Amino acid sequence: MSTSEIAIQGTSITLGEIATLVGGQLIGDPGQVCLGAGVPDEAAAGEITMIDHAKRADSISNCLASAVITPEKVDIARSQIVVSDVHEAFATVIKHFRPLSSTAMPASGVDATAVIASTAFVHPTAVIGPHVTIGERTCIMPGAVVMPGATIGEDCVLHASVTIYEHTRIEDRVIIHAGSVIGANGFGYRFDNGRHVPTSQLGFVAIESDVEIGAAVTIDRGTYGSTRIGQGTKIDNQVMIAHNCQIGKHNLICSQVGIAGSCKTGDYVILAGQVGLKDHVTLGDRAIVGAQAGVMDNLEGDNVYLGSPATTQREQMQIMAVERRLPEMRRELKRLRKEVTDLQQEVDTADRRAA
Repeated sequence: MSTSEIAIQGTSITLGEIATLVGGQLIGDPGQVCLGAGVPDEAAAGEITMIDHAKRADSISNCLASAVITPEKVDIARSQIVVSDVHEAFATVIKHFRPLSSTAMPASGVDATAVIASTAFVHPTAVIGPHVTIGERTCIMPGAVVMPGATIGEDCVLHASVTIYEHTRIEDRVIIHAGSVIGANGFGYRFDNGRHVPTSQLGFVAIESDVEIGAAVTIDRGTYGSTRIGQGTKIDNQVMIAHNCQIGKHNLICSQVGIAGSCKTGDYVILAGQVGLKDHVTLGDRAIVGAQAGVMDNLEGDNVYLGSPATTQREQMQIMAVERRLPEMRRELKRLRKEVTDLQQEVDTADRRAA
């Protein structure tokens, strides 16, 4: 699913117009129509994507996008717009297709432009913003806030004080418990002239069907595209999932897990309590990570991992076996050092006598 699929869309635009908009050099047909913009993993045919370095051209070999914004000309069979600052240019294009939502919200109740199914229940103290869609039999509990352009499917439950940021897409039978925040800005900054300047936060959160999210969970929006929670995944209380993460189907994520930006998990992954994942880490299908483990590198599927840095259970058991022997090894080392000292004294004494 591309960014443009879930957005309040701007009009289509030609590549020539995009090149003018971003001040770039077009390599291709200026009359080619562009229907939207998306990151490489999500862009659809007729859309434009981006790479921020020429050496990453291979990363879009299977991308469906018809055009790419790039810092220099690359050897690919699609139209290109060459710019000096790829991220600034791509953010400009994203804003064209998905204009920034107004922050205006009704003081209470449901905005006149929201579309609420007749069988849905919205508590009088909930606040529903402009252009929100809520499906059949969905229940919105007291104090919940749903911001502009969000879509909520059928048979969902948003418990008290849940906050859904703009453009979030929630599919059917999703349960979100009290106090969770879905779609806040990711923690992204660049250092410029001695100051930390926020980077673009123009993406969204996509939650697939049959997901359950515990209390006080935070899931950040993507930079340009989605942060995605796969079908059937269950998330415990007080979990943090950062921007651009792609969580697979039927994962179990236990309390106080922290997942840094752009991580990816396979299907049926289990993360036990207080597990931490470094950014840009990938976990294979059916990987199990034990409590308080720190994941610093990619982990293959169908294995159990423990410790920090996390390694296989077999390796950790070997480490723990050695650690349990450390007091005994220390005593043995002290004994051996004493024996060496005594032997050295005997040698020194014999040398003096021989002299």
